[in-house]
Amino acid sequence: MAAAAAAALALLFKALIFIVLYPELAQAQQTGITRHYKFDIVMANVTRLCHTKSIVTVNGKFPGPPIVAREGDRLVIKVVNHVQNNISLHWHGIRQLRSGWADGPAYITQCPIRTGQSYVYNYTIVGQRGTLWWHAHISWLRSTVYGPIIILPTLGVPYPFTKPYKQVPIVFGEWFNSDTEAIINQALQTGGGPNVSDAYTINGLPGPLYNCSAKDTFKLNVKPGKVYLLRIINSALNDELFFSIANHSLTTVDVDAVYVKPFTSDTILIGPGQTTNVLLQTKPEFPSATFLMLARPYATGLGTFDNSTVAGILEYKNPDKSQASFNKKLPLLKPTLPSLNDTSFATNFTNKLRSLASSQFPANVPQKVDKNFFFTVGLGTSPCDKNQTCQGPNGTKFSASINNVSFVMPTIALLQAHFTGQSKAVYSPYFPIIPLHQFNYTGTPPNNTMVSNGTKVVVLPFNTSVELVMQDTSILGAESHPLHLHGFNFFVVGQGFGNYDPVNDPKKYNLVDPVERNTVGIPVGGWVAIRFLADNPGVWFMHCHLEVHTSWGLKMAWLVLDGSLPNQKLPPPPSDLPQC
Repeated sequence: MAAAAAAALALLFKALIFIVLYPELAQAQQTGITRHYKFDIVMANVTRLCHTKSIVTVNGKFPGPPIVAREGDRLVIKVVNHVQNNISLHWHGIRQLRSGWADGPAYITQCPIRTGQSYVYNYTIVGQRGTLWWHAHISWLRSTVYGPIIILPTLGVPYPFTKPYKQVPIVFGEWFNSDTEAIINQALQTGGGPNVSDAYTINGLPGPLYNCSAKDTFKLNVKPGKVYLLRIINSALNDELFFSIANHSLTTVDVDAVYVKPFTSDTILIGPGQTTNVLLQTKPEFPSATFLMLARPYATGLGTFDNSTVAGILEYKNPDKSQASFNKKLPLLKPTLPSLNDTSFATNFTNKLRSLASSQFPANVPQKVDKNFFFTVGLGTSPCDKNQTCQGPNGTKFSASINNVSFVMPTIALLQAHFTGQSKAVYSPYFPIIPLHQFNYTGTPPNNTMVSNGTKVVVLPFNTSVELVMQDTSILGAESHPLHLHGFNFFVVGQGFGNYDPVNDPKKYNLVDPVERNTVGIPVGGWVAIRFLADNPGVWFMHCHLEVHTSWGLKMAWLVLDGSLPNQKLPPPPSDLPQC
C-alpha cells in the first residue's frame, strides 16, 4: 500500500511540474473546449544584426505567441490594435467552416482593425490536426506579425507515427533592417522590385553566419536516443527554403496539418505559407559533435533575392556533464544543401508527398468534377503613371496576374459587400475561367506583357466539385509560385513541366492518395492540377504567398454561395466586425 501511495504521489508531482512548465499543453489535455487568447498589437524595439528598429508585434513578442489547441476546440481570440497601422490577422490553413468572418484577409472577409479598435476572431478547429500558423494579412506586416498554431489530436487519438519525446516549433522568417512598409510602398511607387531581406531567421534569430549575430542563434538541445517532432513553418515573405540538419535525417509525417505517408530525406523543401512536421531521431549515444541546421532559398525567378543562409545549432546533452555539449572543443558539422536552383530535388521531394489515405484518415478526393478552370499564373507589366519614370521592364511597372487579371483590392470587404447585397459597386462576378488570350505559355513570351486590372471573383454554387489547373508562364521569366487557397484544403492530383496537355495529362492524375494541403508550389515553367469541394459558404482569397507577387496583383477570390440547408449557410457577421 505504501509503495502504491508513493507511486501515486510521484505521478501527481510529475503532473504538477508538467502544468507549471507547459500550461498550454496541460490545458490541451481536455477536448472540445473554448480557449481564449488576447492579442495586443503593440510596437516593440527589436535588435538583429546590430540594427535596432521598432516593429509591429503581438504582445510585444517576435515571433508572436503560439496558439495551442486540440482538434475540435473553439478559439476565441480578441485582437486589440494599439498601433498606427491598420491590422488584420489570418489563421493560415484553418478551414473556417461557416466562420468566414474570422478568416482575416483585409478587404476580403473584413475591413482592417483600425487604431484603438478591437475584433474577436471566433472559430472552431474541425477535422484538422498538426501545425498551422497565424499572420498579419495586410500589406507586408506579416514580416514581424506571425506565430505557430499547434493543433494536438483529439484526446485519446494517437499519432499515426512514433509518439515524440518532445515537440519543437521551427519557424522560418525574414529580417529586414529597414521598415518593410517603406520597402513595399517605395517599390509600388517606382514600379521596380522591392529591396530584399537582410537575413533569414529561425524562431526570430538569424544565427552565426551573419555579421553581428552569433549571440542571436537558435539552439536545439536534445537527448540521445529520442524522437523529436519538429513543427516547421515557412513564414518568410518571399522565399521557398531548403532545410537540413548535419548528419541527421528527417522523416516527413504531416504537411499543412494533414498526415502523409512517412518518408525520410536529408533535406526538405518548404514554400512560404507551408508547414511540415518531421520526426528527428537523435543518435543512440552522445556523438561528441554539434550539428548545424541550415536553411537557404530555392530560387527560380529572374529577380534579385536574399542569397544568404540561416543557421541554428543542434546540440546533445552530454550524459557525463550537466551542461550541453556545445563548446569550442567539439567539431561543428555542416549539412550539404541542394543548389539554389535545384528544381530536380524540388520535384523529387514534392512527388514523395502522398496522403495517408487510411480508413481513419481517408483522402476524400473528388472523383467527379462539376466545373473545370484553367488559370495562367505569372508576372506582367503595367503602364507607368504620367510624368513618371518607372523602374520596371522597359520603363513600365512590375505587375502580376491570374488569367491576365491583376487584382485590384476593394475599399469595402468583398464578404461584407456580398452579404449585404452591395456587390455591384465592389466586385465583378465574371472572373475569366480560362485565359482570354491563349499563347505558348512556357515558350517565347508574347510581345505585349501588359495586364488588365479588376476586382473579379469566381462564383460557385454550394458543393461544387472543382478542378483547377494553374499554369506558370514565361512572361518576365518562369518561376515557382506557392499558391494558397483560403477556406479549403485541396488535393494535388497532378503536376508537370511545360504546357498542360488537357488530353494526356489527366490520364496520369493520382486520384487515390494525392497530397492534401492549402498551399502548393506551381512548378517553374510547369503546371499543377488541384481538386476541392466548395462546401464552405463565403468569400475565399487565393493568392501567391510570395508577398511581392501578391502586392503586384497575383490574387483573386472564390465566392461560394449558401446551400439550401441551415447548416450550409454563412451566419450573419459578428457585431464587432470592423467597418471600412
